[in-house]
Amino acid sequence: MKPLFWIGSSLKDLKALPDEVQRVIGRELMDVQFGGQPLHAKPMNGLGPRVYEIVEDFDTDTYRGVYTVRFADAVYALHVFQKKSRHARETPQHEVDLIRARLKQAEAHHSQWRKV
Repeated sequence: MKPLFWIGSSLKDLKALPDEVQRVIGRELMDVQFGGQPLHAKPMNGLGPRVYEIVEDFDTDTYRGVYTVRFADAVYALHVFQKKSRHARETPQHEVDLIRARLKQAEAHHSQWRKV
């Protein structure tokens, strides 16, 4: 089982979502830790290889959990949020920018973690 690291406020943000959404995203991240491919995950375009989003619809709202498996020995949860974009499936730019910044934080963390 690979360790799961939460970047920024992603764990806090997950805990603020409805219980059912927490269960789905949590279960699917655990699947990733065990080397599986989550049912609700798809590649997140524009962020490079091996960055995925778990998409969960609940009570007329859409929620997303973004994670990366760029590192063979760890999983990083980058961002969890309620999608509020008015442009169909498009993720708002400020969310994409936050994910990019957290991806850099994950890379820095992984580099330090591997040294230990």
